[in-house]
Amino acid sequence: MLNSPVTFGLKDPKDGNWWLEVDSYVLGYWPSSIFSFLADSASNIIWGGEVYTHDAGQTSTQMGSGHFPEEGLGRAAYIKNIQVIDSTNNIKSPNGVHLIAKQPNCYNVQSSNNSDWCTYIYYGGAGKNPNCP
Repeated sequence: MLNSPVTFGLKDPKDGNWWLEVDSYVLGYWPSSIFSFLADSASNIIWGGEVYTHDAGQTSTQMGSGHFPEEGLGRAAYIKNIQVIDSTNNIKSPNGVHLIAKQPNCYNVQSSNNSDWCTYIYYGGAGKNPNCP
């Protein structure tokens, strides 16, 4: 799990390129020419996990550590210090965080915020289990 603060989406106001930076290391950029809808802003940002199976039934693949969010720190997977960058390149906490768990008995998510972790989510699950259809 990545423990460094990640800053994604710093937009260069001069040329419109979007940069990826981890800690203070610039890893690369996406040129503005490849974006149409993201040229100015995004309307949605997604954090979390996803598990997929091509079978019609539920997969037994675990998400994250395989532990559910309510098990908390040291057990469940998490993303902390979630921040977004506004149109003037100011970093701030996201507004209106909505959680989606299509099969909460298989995989789930919880969100909160505090002074240490700012906005954060716990997520994960075991997949196919006696409570998961």
